[in-house]
Amino acid sequence: MKKDYQDIIILGHIARDIIEIDGINYTSLGGAVYYGGIAGSHMGLKITIITRLKIDDFSLLSIFTKNGVKYYAYPSEETSGLKNIYSSNNIEFRTYEPLGFAGLFKKEEIPNVNAKFFVIGPIIAGEIDLRLLDYLYKKYPEKLCLDIQGFIRLREQGKVFYRDLSENDKKEILSKVVVLKLDQKETEIITCQNDINIAAKQLAEFGPKEILITHEKGISVYTSNNSYFFPWKNKKSDGRTGRGDTAFISYLGSRLTRNPEESLKYAAALTSLKLEHPGPFMLPLYQVEELIKKEY
Repeated sequence: MKKDYQDIIILGHIARDIIEIDGINYTSLGGAVYYGGIAGSHMGLKITIITRLKIDDFSLLSIFTKNGVKYYAYPSEETSGLKNIYSSNNIEFRTYEPLGFAGLFKKEEIPNVNAKFFVIGPIIAGEIDLRLLDYLYKKYPEKLCLDIQGFIRLREQGKVFYRDLSENDKKEILSKVVVLKLDQKETEIITCQNDINIAAKQLAEFGPKEILITHEKGISVYTSNNSYFFPWKNKKSDGRTGRGDTAFISYLGSRLTRNPEESLKYAAALTSLKLEHPGPFMLPLYQVEELIKKEY
């Protein structure tokens, strides 16, 4: 059977989220498959997502068809979701409440599709385990990219919290990853370092060739030879949710044709535009290029 070829495959739950800012709520889709998948499609990339959700919610998947994203969806007892709680006084900080969980992916749910990057983009721990990670590593050698929150952000007894990985788990997980994505909080949790430059060097020792870190001021990438940083240039932060997913996929999509520095600049600009509006990035690409010329 001939394989289908895509630029990027994203594995993760789609979410039915609630966004609360200063006590005012609205519902939104979420997850790397949503924010990253649609952003990637609007970059002109061939994107496939793999997800799980309650069969009653399969109508939600029409958003992918409308945006040119191919999907493989599997039924589960629940649809995943988080309540994201913000204060407008500090939009960088948020707390969470779990709303649902669509369960563990199975290796039988991984289609026979080839790609330049395979992104593991879970919302929360439990979507992928070490056995499936090993299977994906063998199936997609030198192509695996990981958002670390899928192993360190947990839900239990109505709460969402973070925990560090054991040294053995760090070796087991990070040694299989080409590009690792974290935010500043996650970086501090798994390295016990406040300085992200020192933290990135520690993480690189486990094997990732590129380490992408999003933080309040902007986005950084660390490679074996260099590190780069570009600031956010958004004028408002109404679209804070989905920042990391957008940055991750726009960076990887750019890496298909650009070096790490140019890819980071592109991801910083595209994500800055996304930050100004709730929902995924769906703007014309000339606006990204204009922002780069103006601000970078």
